[in-house]
Amino acid sequence: MLGVMADHTAVTTDPIALLGQRWAAAELAADSNALEPLLADDFLLVGPLGFMLDKAQYLGSRRSGDLKHESLVWEDVRVRAYGDAAVAVGSQTQRSTFQGRDASGRFRVTQVAVRQGGGWVIVGLHYSPIAQPPESAAPTSNAEAR
Repeated sequence: MLGVMADHTAVTTDPIALLGQRWAAAELAADSNALEPLLADDFLLVGPLGFMLDKAQYLGSRRSGDLKHESLVWEDVRVRAYGDAAVAVGSQTQRSTFQGRDASGRFRVTQVAVRQGGGWVIVGLHYSPIAQPPESAAPTSNAEAR
């Protein structure tokens, strides 16, 4: 499916949710010109394998065409605000390639935003792969516990 989805349970005017929707649409389109003003100058991304990208590196992979999204869905977003800072946690499902290699996956993404200059910008993104919990962490039934 092509496109960006957000939690459509209600039409929202929440500026953090709208920031996330604008980010997801620009990310899907690899539109570095739209992404740039959404990110703080000291923006930092922590990728799903622990690598870090600053703002220039993040935008560079979009400008170069190294990262290409066929689809990107940003949904199940929960926002918590703390004055001039906010945290949005959602899930991102993408069909993507990076330098021609598959980069598809489903991730839990934490966005950290701050209010700057009368608006909100993203200062950080952290990606974690969504996977099933290991068997040792799975709950057991009463019959199995005996």
